[in-house]
Amino acid sequence: MQWIVLGLFLAVCLGTAGLGAAFTNVSVNDWYLTLEKPTWNPPNWVFGPVWTTLFIGMAFASWLVWRREGTVGARVPLLVFGLQLLLNMTWSILFFGLQSPGWAFIDIVLLWIAILATVLAFRKVSLLAALILLPYLAWVTFASALNWTIWRLNG
Repeated sequence: MQWIVLGLFLAVCLGTAGLGAAFTNVSVNDWYLTLEKPTWNPPNWVFGPVWTTLFIGMAFASWLVWRREGTVGARVPLLVFGLQLLLNMTWSILFFGLQSPGWAFIDIVLLWIAILATVLAFRKVSLLAALILLPYLAWVTFASALNWTIWRLNG
């Protein structure tokens, strides 16, 4: 049963990543290329492997919390986790789908807060689960700065 639930967490997280990627693909090879970007903007090929690794880590962390507390006991931490997944996907819709870096920046700030809340909620259940999410928080911190800079350069 535990492995089935891990598979479900992987499916939800990677499914969210896939939906976000679908919106990203709408304009990453045209509109995004026309934007002015800072010199520290990573090459496009970096984003896929980084996000895939982070989403797999998210799935594993949420599974650890579920495994320790079960569905009922982990309800609040997993709801907060679900909220940050929704905000993550919404960012792709706003930034790439609607081509709106300003609205995407508002979303990514909310995402950052939701990730921090998830880390803190997971920490109450599993230190390892919380630690696994720290690279995600760090990456979204970087992505927030990148989003802000692109918005300001092109606004």
